[in-house]
Amino acid sequence: MNKFESYCTKFVQTIGAKEGAVSPAIISSASFAYGTPETAEGIFNGSVKKPLYSRMGNPTTAKLESIMSEMDGGVGAVATSSGMGATTLATMSLLSQGDEVISIGGLFGGTYSFFAETVSRFGIKTSFFDVDEFQNIENRITENTKIIFLESVGNPNMRLPDIKRVAEIANKAGVALIVDNTITPLSISPLDLGADIVVYSTTKIIAGNSSALGGCVVFRAIKEGEDKFKNERYPFLHKFIKNAGKMALVQNAKKRALRDFGMSANAHASYQTILGLETLALRLPRVIKSAEIIAKELSKNGLNINHPSLASHPHHQRYKNDFSNGCGTLFTIDMGTKEKAYNFLRKTKLATITANIGDSRTLALHMASTIYSDFDKETRRFLGITDGLIRVSIGLENPQDIIQDFLNAVKE
Repeated sequence: MNKFESYCTKFVQTIGAKEGAVSPAIISSASFAYGTPETAEGIFNGSVKKPLYSRMGNPTTAKLESIMSEMDGGVGAVATSSGMGATTLATMSLLSQGDEVISIGGLFGGTYSFFAETVSRFGIKTSFFDVDEFQNIENRITENTKIIFLESVGNPNMRLPDIKRVAEIANKAGVALIVDNTITPLSISPLDLGADIVVYSTTKIIAGNSSALGGCVVFRAIKEGEDKFKNERYPFLHKFIKNAGKMALVQNAKKRALRDFGMSANAHASYQTILGLETLALRLPRVIKSAEIIAKELSKNGLNINHPSLASHPHHQRYKNDFSNGCGTLFTIDMGTKEKAYNFLRKTKLATITANIGDSRTLALHMASTIYSDFDKETRRFLGITDGLIRVSIGLENPQDIIQDFLNAVKE
């Protein structure tokens, strides 16, 4: 049984209850009554496992977290209010002034801005590298390097990292590896490949229908015996390891980020995301196959398509070897100029023009005039943003309908 098929069973059986209400309850209370001062003390010191306050966790959100953690083989997870909230929680729970980050690949614009502009204001330096600059990445690691961060698929440059090789570099140096797996849930299992933390924008393919903004961070367990997080690179973690053991990364994230930054998930959004998870294992293989079919056919018809399933892609062999379960919903079309890109977007009948990805319907957006409009030319070049680039996220429509619609849209 392949992974998608096994999770068709796991998700619905984990989410639905066998007694009482089948669908998970939405607990929308912001606060929770403790009953006695002794219980309150226990909740705050962690000895009593009951809700503290919805900023620190909610029963509905806890259900989502348990499913996400199981999906990735983690020890625990923390759901957040958005994908950027997840990235912020994962990184800022480990970073302090003077620390350094190594960021790899073609990043989503918001993530690039976060590293290049926002954390730099707090004295944190980020170095950016292409996915295949292995020696430069290794050489750049210093005693101040706390995080190596990469996306499982470059959004939108569609370059594929060798996650296992980067993990070997990170583990050899004793540095945390964080993988943004938003585009490839189920398809890729970063913790199995050597990552320490996985982040998601659950808004995308996990929720799947533009109804719920959210994010999630999944953490591996702290190992017994030797573990990079027990070394002096992360001294602030030692008290959490002493008190929480294998759950230390989760507790550290809650105390050093969630509590103080407040990127808490909303119970209603968590519920909607859980509903999306029920059908993820059905939706994902369909859109992966559709993306391959559409990319191949449009390329055969002369469009400049960027997708790793095409033999012309520089990571085509890596796609076949390491991404046998696909690389998500995305591909790009380079129309050459902004004018031609705009003309295509005006003519397409099926694509919805929006900044989201991973929706049930096909989405498209001109990159240079929107998400990357305030980036300079050098940065755009590094991230693979050309004047005529359109990012496409394939939905559940019939692939032949999309092919025909797109070919009609490029006709003069």
